[in-house]
Order: sequence, then structure tokens, then C-alpha cells
Amino acid sequence: MIILQLTMLAALLFKLPPHPPDVIPIGGMGPVIGMSLSAACAALVFRGEGRSGKALILCACLLAAISYGPQKFFDPAIGLVWPAVVTAQLAIIALVVPIGRAMFARN
Repeated sequence: MIILQLTMLAALLFKLPPHPPDVIPIGGMGPVIGMSLSAACAALVFRGEGRSGKALILCACLLAAISYGPQKFFDPAIGLVWPAVVTAQLAIIALVVPIGRAMFARN
């Protein structure tokens, strides 16, 4: 997910098509990608261990879902960005499912 987001950030900065929009309803896309990258890098540093590591993984996934969530399938540019959307959604699932299983296994 980190590499995918860096690629999209570069596309945004250099205006390479298809690049993400400059502005989205919750703010500027650059800062959103920056937050997402920061959370993903912090989760990597924590190696997903402990509550902090798992919380950072969930945070990174939620922030990535702003750019790559299911709503993207209704975007007019889906024909151009579908590889990124599908890859990111698979990465989100691969990261979130083990955390969810571990949470429910403890109860």
C-alpha cells in the first residue's frame, strides 16, 4: 500500500494522468495521502505488534480506503484506476482480516 500511495502522490504532484483530484470533500488529497503514508510507515515500524501496531494498521487501512475504497467503483475514472483500486482493496483485506480474527478469537 505504501508504494501504491507513493505512486499516486507522485502522479498528483506531477499531474500525470490518471492522477487523484487536488481536492476531495474532506480536504486536499495531498494531505490525505500524506496522513495515510505516515500511518502505514508507523505501522511498519511497529511491525503490527501490540495494540499500537494494530491500531496503526487499521488507521492506515481506513485512510487508504478514502482513496481506494468501494466508492471508487462508481468513479468515472475507474477504467483507468481499477488496478490500483483492486490491489489496494486486497491489501486492506489482507491487513484487516487477521486483526479481526485475533480480536474475535480472544473473546
